[in-house]
Amino acid sequence: MKVLSIVGEAGTGKTTTVENIIRELRRRRYTVGFVKEIHSEKFIVDMEGLDMSGYEKAGSQLITLRDTRKTGILFREKISMDELLRFYDHDFVILENITDVNAPRIITAVDEGGIDNRYDELVFCVSGIISGVRDEYNGLPIISSTDNIKKIVDLIEEKVYGRLPDFPIECCDACGFGCRGLGSKILKGEAKREDCKILNTKVRLFVNNDEIQIVPFVKNILSNAVLGVVRELEGYKEGKEIKVIINSGPDLSTT
Repeated sequence: MKVLSIVGEAGTGKTTTVENIIRELRRRRYTVGFVKEIHSEKFIVDMEGLDMSGYEKAGSQLITLRDTRKTGILFREKISMDELLRFYDHDFVILENITDVNAPRIITAVDEGGIDNRYDELVFCVSGIISGVRDEYNGLPIISSTDNIKKIVDLIEEKVYGRLPDFPIECCDACGFGCRGLGSKILKGEAKREDCKILNTKVRLFVNNDEIQIVPFVKNILSNAVLGVVRELEGYKEGKEIKVIINSGPDLSTT
């Protein structure tokens, strides 16, 4: 799965850019998901008026609405982007105005100030209203999503990499750049996604079929603990895959 965030102030052409990118990706036969961040405090995701608020107040932690055409799910708290993205299995997930995620970004802007206000090492392209007056700014290509959407999506196909972890650098710096630093290096062509030591490993942890990203230190602990026990068992073979399944639910044999 590849994740891309479009960021910019209101009135810069952000929504038009997002919609055109999604439309062109779909035209190219990719599956596409979308997440929009609402910053207005006046907007509240609520069940009032839908005859569902009583269930929420009663304590239901997850509520689902389903009609003849659509299905909506309501969590009772704001969840992190890492948790939210586990619900997606699309080729691309497009984020609007979301920065708390380790993902490449496109800025939409009216002028240079709008670029500077949102620029960081993960930005690889600019679009929006400013594309009508210039085509480059400090090395960043500026491309109109209205007149040249194919060029933007060509760049997305070239630049946007498979999703990376987002650990603080003090937790994991095995690649030598930090998670976001590695993303920046990939965008510049100075590294590859395979350089991530967390993704490129023999130890993987799944909970309910969802892979949980863990830092190398924890992987070493898991690996050493499991190998230390399994090596003493009959049937162990050096170099063969070891699979351990732990059901943390109730022990059905005692009920």
